[in-house]
Amino acid sequence: QVQLVESGGGLVQAGGSLRLSCAASGRTDSTYVMAWFRQAPGKEREFVAGFSWGGSSTYYTDSVKGRFTISRDNAKNTVYLQMNSLKPEDTAVYYCTARQRSGSYYTAGSYDYWGQGTQVTVSS
Repeated sequence: QVQLVESGGGLVQAGGSLRLSCAASGRTDSTYVMAWFRQAPGKEREFVAGFSWGGSSTYYTDSVKGRFTISRDNAKNTVYLQMNSLKPEDTAVYYCTARQRSGSYYTAGSYDYWGQGTQVTVSS
């Protein structure tokens, strides 16, 4: 089992920045890959950013490319999502997730563990 705890959400004006953090604990000795998803009210949960199974590549949904950056600190078992130039349409609950198997990086069903989510609200 891997436990995930997100932090760093909040209220920000359009054009502002936030950095989300996700700390993993538990069976972190096993190989796992982390990603960020988000879910806006009335919408399905969608992939935002993540790593390839081997960890050598990063992926982003088109709407955040050039604005968001995913990174990790392996020594701290922590992954980050730096969000710049935020827009009102980025408003959502952001979830950290991890998988211990290969699979589609952009499909929620590929992931085994989920955090509780952190709210990001961008005002216009």
